[in-house]
Amino acid sequence: MSKKDSAGVAQILAYLNEKNRPFSAQDVFSNLQKQCGLGKTAVVKAMEQLAQEGKIQEKVYGKQKIYFADQSQFADVSDAELKKMDARIAEISTEVQTISQSCRQLDTELKELNSSLTTAELKAQIQELQAECSGYRERLDEIKSAKNHVTPEERQKVYKERDTYVKEWRKRKRLVTDMVEAILEGYPKSKKQFLEEAGIETDEDHKVTMPNI
Repeated sequence: MSKKDSAGVAQILAYLNEKNRPFSAQDVFSNLQKQCGLGKTAVVKAMEQLAQEGKIQEKVYGKQKIYFADQSQFADVSDAELKKMDARIAEISTEVQTISQSCRQLDTELKELNSSLTTAELKAQIQELQAECSGYRERLDEIKSAKNHVTPEERQKVYKERDTYVKEWRKRKRLVTDMVEAILEGYPKSKKQFLEEAGIETDEDHKVTMPNI
C-alpha cells in the first residue's frame, strides 16, 4: 500500500471515530474527497480493510453497506448523561428551527429588495415623471391662455347639429335600403351587381361607421 493510500486509510478511520455515526462508502468519499484525494474505489477498499481489521464496524442492509466507528473504544454513557444529551439535542433543535425561520424571513426580504428599484433607478424615474408633469403643465397653461375657447352654448349647438345630421343620415340610409330591397325582389342578378350598375356607394365601401346619438 502506498503512503498516499495509508494516509487515506488513517484519515478515514479518524473521520469515522470523530463523527461516530453511520456512513456509506459513498458518503465518506463525498465528504473526504478533497482532503484525502482517494478515488471512490480506493475508499471502498479502505473501509472494507478497516472493517476486516476490526477497527470499524460494518452492517449490511440489502445491497448497501454501512460503516461506523468501533463502539468498544468509547466509554459507557450513564442514563443521566443520555438525558442531558437528549435535552441538549432538543435545545439545539429549537435553535435550528428559530434560525431557519429567521433565514426564510430574511430570504423573503432579500427577494423583495432585489425586485425593488435601486436609488439610481428611482432618481431616473422621478426625473422622467417631473419632465412629463412639466410638459402637461405647459400644455395646460397654453389651453388656459388661449382666446378662442368654445362657449358651452356653442358646444351645445354643435352637438345638436351633429345629432340632426346623424338622424338624417340614418333616415336616408333606411329609405335607400328599402328601395334596393324592393328592386332586388324582381332583379335577376345579385345585390352587388345591382349596386355597381346603379352606381350606388355604401358606407362600407368607404369604411364609414354611423356614429351613435
